[in-house]
Amino acid sequence: MNTQSYKTVSQKKETVDRKWYIVDAEGEVVGRLCSRIAHVLRGKNKPTYTPHVDTGDYVIVINADKIRFTGQKMAQKEYIRHTGYPGGQRVRTAREQMDKHPERIVEAAVRGMLPKNSLGRQMLNKLFVYAGPEHPHQAQKPEEFSF
Repeated sequence: MNTQSYKTVSQKKETVDRKWYIVDAEGEVVGRLCSRIAHVLRGKNKPTYTPHVDTGDYVIVINADKIRFTGQKMAQKEYIRHTGYPGGQRVRTAREQMDKHPERIVEAAVRGMLPKNSLGRQMLNKLFVYAGPEHPHQAQKPEEFSF
């Protein structure tokens, strides 16, 4: 009889090995792209995933202004924010948001797919979204992320 004991290895924040990935959002559908990004930010793409530790990697998204929606979402989807003052609720359609701040579309979609707690906020800090093809993270040597 084999009497080996197997231990479940739980990651600690000091032992997490993080990588940098770059994602080109050109022509990608918003929800499908963002669900994959959230998966990587959480660390679920690694065999060392631990639910209570931020084991995720850094993700750089470029060309956020060339992302696309399916169906009529460009005209019908609304992004709501509040100024903090009475009567300060502001609404923008996806088309208006795309014209003014295209990177916020990706950020909002990924934020909705992460946990709503301090760990989720910590994961969101590892997301960098840029409207154009340039980004200031060449020093980190990001790898191309393939889906």
